[in-house]
Amino acid sequence: MSPCPLKDKQIGSVNIKGSPVGQIKEDFKYIVITPVRDEEGCISRTIESMASQTIRPMQWIIVNDGSSDRTGTIAESAARRYSWICVIHRSNRGFRKSGSGVIEAFYDGYSLIADQGWEFIVKLDGDLSFQPDYFEACFSEFKVEPRLGLGGGMVCALQDGKLKEESSGDPPFHVRGATKIYRRACWEQICPLVKAPGWDTIDEVKANMHGWCTRTFRDIPLLQHKPTGSADGIWRNWYKNGVGSYVTGYHPLFVLGKAIKRSFENPIGFASIALLAGFFSGYLRNMEQASDKYTIRYLRHQQLRRLLLKKSIYG
Repeated sequence: MSPCPLKDKQIGSVNIKGSPVGQIKEDFKYIVITPVRDEEGCISRTIESMASQTIRPMQWIIVNDGSSDRTGTIAESAARRYSWICVIHRSNRGFRKSGSGVIEAFYDGYSLIADQGWEFIVKLDGDLSFQPDYFEACFSEFKVEPRLGLGGGMVCALQDGKLKEESSGDPPFHVRGATKIYRRACWEQICPLVKAPGWDTIDEVKANMHGWCTRTFRDIPLLQHKPTGSADGIWRNWYKNGVGSYVTGYHPLFVLGKAIKRSFENPIGFASIALLAGFFSGYLRNMEQASDKYTIRYLRHQQLRRLLLKKSIYG
């Protein structure tokens, strides 16, 4: 993890930089959809953060994806306080459906959008907290960069009382699935999101293929209260990552290079083995790849250019 560079205001007990909180503004029209499952320990922080935004959403749809705790009750309480919050409840399937479950829940929320005049659609997790000017700061990035089609803040974790980047190994075009902000024109070219592991890479690859820029706003942090993949465990998380790489259409040589890079992380070799096991299980099980052939061709071309140290979406 690399340190979060700006510390001036507070997210929870951590100081980070931000602009002064002004009056509520209506400069940008956006809708937020938040799929949640068993987040009773975190969702109140996300609700508090959303309610304090200097630019509030037109609508925030919280999709309770079969929680067995008080997540749904907390969300309903918030909806009674704020007219722009809507809550829907999905039945409990009895297990966590990695990759596809969150997008199925997202689209249940998407079907309930009441006002079609939105300019941005946001997929936001329910275990985040962020500054009151978070969305205002993000939208200012879109305003100055017309070809920016997809962006989001830098997801951080708390380590020794300080904010640290949750993952410093992401490529420059990647925006964490926890906080995706899509410009409408870009969204309409790349949708629908695929209901499969790797959805949060396929959307970015498609966007870049259509000439859009996608990136994380590294000076606009969010605090994630549960580490990514903590619900699955280390092995299952990296195995899922490997399956997602297969489903997305990664080049095998690129995945091998990624595994070698991860082999030095503790516990030594654990992540690499899980990653490769997940990736090659796709071939053994003859799994269907979610990306179309043109997206796969574009992605593999970019990955081979990266391996040859040529300019690509990877830098």
